[in-house]
Amino acid sequence: MKRTLIVVHRWLGVALCLFFLLWFSSAIGMMYWDFPGVTAADRIARSPALDSARVRVSPEEAFASLGRPGSPAQAHLVMYDGRPAYRFRAGPPGNNDALIYADTGERQGRPSLDQTGRIAEAWTGQAARAATIETIDLDQWTVQGAYRALAPMSKYSWPNGEQVYVSLVTGDVAQYTTTASRIGAYLGPIPHWLYFTPLRKNQQAWNRVVIWASGIGTAAAILGLVIGVWMYSPSRRFRIAGSPSSFPYQGQKLWHAVLGLIFGAGAATWAFSGLLSMDPFPMRRGQATNGVAQALRGPLQLNAFASLHPRDALAQLASLAVKDLELAHAAGEPVYIATLAGGETRIVPLGGPPRLELNRRRMSEIVKQAAGASAVAEIAAIDQYDMYYLDRHRQRPLPVILARLNDAEHTRYYIDPKTARVVGNYSSRSWMNRWLYHGLHSLDFPWLYNYRPLWDMVVIVFMLGGTGLCVTSLVLAWRVIGRTLT
Repeated sequence: MKRTLIVVHRWLGVALCLFFLLWFSSAIGMMYWDFPGVTAADRIARSPALDSARVRVSPEEAFASLGRPGSPAQAHLVMYDGRPAYRFRAGPPGNNDALIYADTGERQGRPSLDQTGRIAEAWTGQAARAATIETIDLDQWTVQGAYRALAPMSKYSWPNGEQVYVSLVTGDVAQYTTTASRIGAYLGPIPHWLYFTPLRKNQQAWNRVVIWASGIGTAAAILGLVIGVWMYSPSRRFRIAGSPSSFPYQGQKLWHAVLGLIFGAGAATWAFSGLLSMDPFPMRRGQATNGVAQALRGPLQLNAFASLHPRDALAQLASLAVKDLELAHAAGEPVYIATLAGGETRIVPLGGPPRLELNRRRMSEIVKQAAGASAVAEIAAIDQYDMYYLDRHRQRPLPVILARLNDAEHTRYYIDPKTARVVGNYSSRSWMNRWLYHGLHSLDFPWLYNYRPLWDMVVIVFMLGGTGLCVTSLVLAWRVIGRTLT
């Protein structure tokens, strides 16, 4: 039995040692470099401020020009190609989006190359035209599934390494990379996620490779740990070069056995938690019912804003640089939510002066009505992350309103009082995703996560130990292959 286990572990190690070496070493890069992407904060930072004097068309008039019944799911007033425009959305980005200019009521169609060029230049702040321009559907930086609905794209590249991808579907910047962000991606996310274009562009093949590699890797790590414990002799009964030893090995084999005992359990749980990221065992996720979220952000009715034109709402914030003006039905009332430079927000009600946030008492009442008064165990404001709502980059909103229900699933809602959006939720259905995936894979335990650089030190030590284990595995695999070939 022991000999069989050793042979199986040896050949699994030969097959997967490079995978594990990539995963452990690139995880250190993952701590500090993300895959390049365009976030909502990036869009706000690079967008010009709204020019209220040029806003002449009302949102109701703009939407009516589309000939669609009812109201859109979302409506924002933004600057597009140097002009104020309403962006109406009925679904995900690119799905039934419409852009109507607020100065003339004209609809924006498929953007021209001149227009996408101006958008790319404005994004980078470059006065000169891009050195190279090409139309692409997919490359290394747009290989993720979310980008496929935005293809084709115009890609603009400058000599300083900046690259801007403008979607020819939505007319927006879909991706942005720099030399530094691309190098960081090659040091972390690309090898860690196996985001190599020939593989990643085939979603099904990529899924299978990651699932099988993670699953077999988990089995190999568990086998190695079992063998290590089985072979270990506390009484040092083995003799190596005439000296007592706890293992019948020396050199790389000894190092592999010792590192395996120290880091083997972590390697097994880490490989298994990585497997869970691919959702190999489809089950109900811990997304709580949408009832509370829908009650807090009710259906948008554009005719409710007839009493206050967006131009007049912006005039109330004339001393501030408003980058985005959202029309919303939030916390039981129609309001404008203005996003400023830096990401701060202001609420502009249809009657009364601007304020920093919505009515918290009203939001509490809405939660109780939606969930049932008897179902609410606690509603409280929190200004620190907790074990179910946390962020290593500390970018998620704080303070938030925590609404904890006493239902069978122990549902928790985290509500941003500045927007009435549910920005996080948890229920007992998501314990696997929270603890077996995020907990074991990222070590995002509050007692560690909130005290950096303690978290960095613990994770780096674990990753270096795992890397050392993989290096010894690689050396031993090379020897096994060499003996087999000769």
